[in-house]
Amino acid sequence: MLLLLLVLCVWTYWRTDSDDQNPYLITDYSRLHPVKVERVVEGHEEQQLVELLQDARERNLTISIAGQRHSQGGHTYYKDGIVIDMTSYNKVLEVNTDAKKVRVQAGATWADVQRAINPYGLAVKNMQSQNIFTVGGSISVNAHGRELHQGSLIESVDSFHLLTADGQIRQVSRTENAELFPLVLGGYGLFGVILDVTLTLTDDEVYRLTTEQVQVEDYPSYFQKSVLGDPMMHMHLARISVQPGEGYFREMYALNYVIDPTASLDEYNHLDERERGVLTSKLLFNLNREFEWVRAWFWPLQQRYFESQDGKRLSRNNAMASASAFMEYHQPGENDLLQEYFIPVDTFPAFVQEMGDIVSQEQLDLLNITVRYVKHDEEAVLSYATQDMFGLVCLFHASLSDAEQGKFKDSMQQLIDAVLRYKGTYYLAYAGYATSEQFEQAYPRKNEFFADKEKFDPDHLFMNYFMEQYGGNHP
Repeated sequence: MLLLLLVLCVWTYWRTDSDDQNPYLITDYSRLHPVKVERVVEGHEEQQLVELLQDARERNLTISIAGQRHSQGGHTYYKDGIVIDMTSYNKVLEVNTDAKKVRVQAGATWADVQRAINPYGLAVKNMQSQNIFTVGGSISVNAHGRELHQGSLIESVDSFHLLTADGQIRQVSRTENAELFPLVLGGYGLFGVILDVTLTLTDDEVYRLTTEQVQVEDYPSYFQKSVLGDPMMHMHLARISVQPGEGYFREMYALNYVIDPTASLDEYNHLDERERGVLTSKLLFNLNREFEWVRAWFWPLQQRYFESQDGKRLSRNNAMASASAFMEYHQPGENDLLQEYFIPVDTFPAFVQEMGDIVSQEQLDLLNITVRYVKHDEEAVLSYATQDMFGLVCLFHASLSDAEQGKFKDSMQQLIDAVLRYKGTYYLAYAGYATSEQFEQAYPRKNEFFADKEKFDPDHLFMNYFMEQYGGNHP
């Protein structure tokens, strides 16, 4: 049996190592909508970017802004337009240890930030659960992570420089050009090019991991009492079983990060940039996609992994530096597609039960659900945390064919209808399966957002498919 598993692992690993994309097309991580663009330009310096915008205006071309392109709704490109690849615009400009701030160019990754601040005993306040993404991209989608007390990323942004459609570079903060601040944070690149960002930092610290098995129906009370109610808890995530059987959408595992005041930071603050377990995790995910019989083992294996973490100690920076390479998937004609739903804490069990029913009825290929807490934060115009919520990050496996995507879209809209019935929202960073009516119900400030888009960029110099789908067609 072990030999058979090894053979299957190798076969599925190499089978995904293929490229089905036309080199003259561009797309994002979803591979749902490849299009031809005029050109892709690497960002290098401010004057170059200013001149690039001027050239685009004169030639009546659009500008889209890309980082790692892990958003999945066409946010980072547009047909026949110019794509600015900001990943080469990636310097760490200043670390101010006294003020606990760092200023970085927008193309810098969170790993770059961590390397710069870790020697000073500092850590970021919040970020996604992987450090491979760019800072500019993360604040453009107003990301969140596993931090319990810091909210979405907008809370830790002090200020940024923005190159706007008129060719001006503006300092933007809560006091300077303040109207732009809540529009650009969670604005998906529609208001300008973020050049550099100043982030507020916190102290690095050592955590001890604890794990708990819990039932979905008990999770809100467990979370309020044992997680949020414990001041020593600083991070948290959980997973829901999607394995058919008795535990289906009922069993959960929680992973908690508890401050350990007995541990010396000097013993744990060396950044561990090795992607331990990535190959194994990737192979297991591939097997889970390919073979129904493997799925009977997948949840128990996840449980064993969680249990193996119990008692482990690590620094805050290392806790935030999780690898995500195991989720990369490149099989022709199919892909893993993320969706995320934000559900009020008290309605979580009822929603999860209904979600499980929909997933089963629609025969959706749901690989994984990770649960994170997002505290109430409505500073951004397009805010998703309209109250204290649990974010359910769902990884679906789906065909990319038009016919199958049509069915998948119908299923996603059913899930979004359920989300809205429970007064929840959904994340705009992923493929736009929601109808315009669902979007407006989840984001009631939608009209304000797009009215301000017309005010600051009336010619739609900055353009992407999110804008086309929900904000009206390019004139």
